[in-house]
Amino acid sequence: MSRTAGACLLCGADLVYYPESRPMECSICHRTFPSNACCQEGHFVCDECHEAMGLKAIQQFCTATKEQDPIAILQQVMEDPAIYMHGPEHHVLVGAALLTAYHNVTGALDLPRALEEMFQRGKQVPGGACGFWGCCGAGVSTGIFWSILTQTTPLSGKSWGDCNRMTARSLQAIGEIGGPRCCKRNSFTAVLTAVRALEEEMGIILPVAGPVVCHFQRENAQCLGRRCPYNPGHSRPQP
Repeated sequence: MSRTAGACLLCGADLVYYPESRPMECSICHRTFPSNACCQEGHFVCDECHEAMGLKAIQQFCTATKEQDPIAILQQVMEDPAIYMHGPEHHVLVGAALLTAYHNVTGALDLPRALEEMFQRGKQVPGGACGFWGCCGAGVSTGIFWSILTQTTPLSGKSWGDCNRMTARSLQAIGEIGGPRCCKRNSFTAVLTAVRALEEEMGIILPVAGPVVCHFQRENAQCLGRRCPYNPGHSRPQP
């Protein structure tokens, strides 16, 4: 089935979003969760079921690759059929790509342990947080990345502030582009923002080859087209 934006994973029908959450039974695991979305046919898929295969794809790729370009890691993982056009798996993918690239560039970091922590934290950011919480999970993922990198806790000093500034910086860049949401666009923006922050704050350069070009336009019914900085014919500079 196509990964087109807004398509139900079970039947392909468009999704319907509600301004207030309501109890819904997952059509896959049959557990009940509060949710703001189901498809026009009434199917609801919980975040855990939605992202299960995608998280496996992220883990397998990141633990095996020697790639140093975090955008290249993003794009290669995004090509896996288990990574849908939109979904909470991106809340893990952004931080995982950054941790993997950082490890491959510096040789530092216990990557398996760091990825495990990234998965545990990133999975807690629900789908739709961008619209319902006002904080895109891709942006939050950069703050998680920075926290893991610096071993920050709620009782830390300078690094506590740095982690919050990292998230804020990513959300600012994401918000300036505007909506509707696009997990691909937001992920690219978050990673590029973190790459710049790493160079400015730590002097660590993660290589990014040339301008970022998105190839997922046809899968996103709400694509901004030329207003997206990653569109091949974009009309605005990249973040």
